[in-house]
Amino acid sequence: MKSLDQKLVNLRANPGSATDFILADAKDADMAAGLAATGRDAVTGKIRSLADYRDQMRAVLKQGLVDILLMSASTSELLTITEKLFENSPVTPAVRANDTTDIHLMTGGTYAAEPSRPFRTATIEQLQSGKVNPAENERRLGADLGLYSITPNNNLAFDYVTLDAYKQFRIEAEIKGFRHFLEVFDPNACGSACPADLGRFTNDLIVRTLAGVPRAGRPVFLKIVYHGPKAMEDLVSYDPSLVVGILGGSSGTTHDAFKLLEDAKRHGARAGLFGRKINNSEHQLSFVTCLRAIADGKITASEAVKAYHGDLGKLKIPPYRALKDDLELTPTVSSYGGTAAPMKPAVLDKPDFKKMTAAEKVVYSRQRIKSDIAKII
Repeated sequence: MKSLDQKLVNLRANPGSATDFILADAKDADMAAGLAATGRDAVTGKIRSLADYRDQMRAVLKQGLVDILLMSASTSELLTITEKLFENSPVTPAVRANDTTDIHLMTGGTYAAEPSRPFRTATIEQLQSGKVNPAENERRLGADLGLYSITPNNNLAFDYVTLDAYKQFRIEAEIKGFRHFLEVFDPNACGSACPADLGRFTNDLIVRTLAGVPRAGRPVFLKIVYHGPKAMEDLVSYDPSLVVGILGGSSGTTHDAFKLLEDAKRHGARAGLFGRKINNSEHQLSFVTCLRAIADGKITASEAVKAYHGDLGKLKIPPYRALKDDLELTPTVSSYGGTAAPMKPAVLDKPDFKKMTAAEKVVYSRQRIKSDIAKII
């Protein structure tokens, strides 16, 4: 049995279990950021090729500390179907099942400044088999788990289409035996309609959306922005059967990533999916080792930062920051998109989230994503 499946069984039996935390490496950035998706090699400083990016996935897979490796359809075809790397691994292959317009982040592109619209590049058959018309036995060759994401904007015209597309996907996935987990981004272009309480808005939208979905069509777990202790506890206590996971978001200090995982778990999260934070680290395997130790309750976030720097020293890899600086906590963001509304530059440099409006937080998010990409290209 895959570690994911065992943990899901355990969490259904004991929703409060702190020993069954699901950890995922999200290596599907080629579905979003184009050439910048692969990141820079910490030692050479060069932008990785797609082949290098996939080699990083092979290394993480061989390490076996994550429960899920999330990939694009093209990468999954290579690693899952052609190379069969998951056959004797505890790691579950997963594929991005849709790619909404707010994650289309081409250099010079403007799509992310507009309200998200649903879009799917690959069909479910292609995710399962690499083909449009597979034989029944070929459906079992590829991934049977996909990430489906939605980005509500509190705009009926756009959100109606988004939720209807999700409905059609759920029905098709149930018919074809394809599992999914649901990612809910914060609004990317809500303008004057940005909810004042994004955590409550997201919780209410999730609960309302899933209330009409029978068990067979429900997501196996959620992936959402961590909006703090209250929002997480409210959602988990409302429906303990929901396995709630958090997304890692933009790069920051090492302590930012480790503390996010520690805090979210403490307040009820039972899954964590980290993409950019792993991919942009100095040494991905050491970073994942620390994430796993925090998720399993073996080490605190601050202890993990020190251990990580110790590993970098042993590997003779220069850290991006001195240990003292890497122990700092800085505001990081979790959504891909943003709005085109103007914002004072100072907000990006030294944000005070208590004084920022919801719209300003969304703009800040967009600026941080651009900053991540700019560092690479």
